Amino acid sequence: MLMLWCRQRWWLTPTLLIAPAIGLFFTVILLSAIRSLWISLHDWDGFGPMVWIGFGNYVELYNDPQFYVSLKNNLIWLVMFMAAPPLGLAIALLVNQKIRGMRFLKSLFFIPLVLASVTVGVVFTWVYTPEFGLLALIFKAFGATAPAVLSDEHFVTFAIVIAALWPQITFCMVLYLAGLNNLSEELIGAGRVDGARGWNMLWHIVLPQLTQVTFIAIAVTVVGALRSFDMVSVMTNGGPFGSSSVLAYQMFEQSIFSYRFGYGAAIASVLFAIMAVFIVWYLSRIIHTEERGG
Repeated sequence: MLMLWCRQRWWLTPTLLIAPAIGLFFTVILLSAIRSLWISLHDWDGFGPMVWIGFGNYVELYNDPQFYVSLKNNLIWLVMFMAAPPLGLAIALLVNQKIRGMRFLKSLFFIPLVLASVTVGVVFTWVYTPEFGLLALIFKAFGATAPAVLSDEHFVTFAIVIAALWPQITFCMVLYLAGLNNLSEELIGAGRVDGARGWNMLWHIVLPQLTQVTFIAIAVTVVGALRSFDMVSVMTNGGPFGSSSVLAYQMFEQSIFSYRFGYGAAIASVLFAIMAVFIVWYLSRIIHTEERGG
């Protein structure tokens, strides 16, 4: 038996190490997704028997104005969140400089990363308070009155996304800091010999070595924008009048508060389909990049 193990350990060892993760993935992710899709084809309050209605929930979803408001807000989240990777890279380049006091500045940028999303939401709720918040103090310094952004259906989503961008930018900064610490000194030295400085050094030498980090940063940012829930829940509960709701929060609201688990599962299935499209595109881009690099 020992001889057999020694002979086959080149594939047995990684298989045994990966097996628990694969088991969890199939149990928690795949089976849950299939179960959610099955529930979406029923009318179910979460307690009684499920009643088969086919695509009835999806037809209702297609005619639901709130669904399109939530979908539009998710697109706003997605577009605004795309600022996180470049801003994270810019901050990483700044704090990576060997300047006195930069370590202290770097530690300050790590603060939002260690805070819970709920804490960030509460802090920014105070910031946006029109009576005594930081935004009110800034407006008062210029002799103006701060708008109640969390009560304005036109600005509330943008205000929440700005709050959520704070920790997301920090996360991207950490990714890029790790990438900057693994840059090839030989390539940088060769670039300096060839006269590369400033923007040319960044564009032609540094950024090509950060391609994989950029892929990860964009993937995490897109997924974070699509599954946004906690900030909306803490800051507005989807209000005012559902104007700040996103798909994840609408799913939660329909399932938990309205006892419409079938309808909530239909929303979850649509959100899963959107994420699946992005994941397929993301993996195809990674494979294409690696094949071209190879």
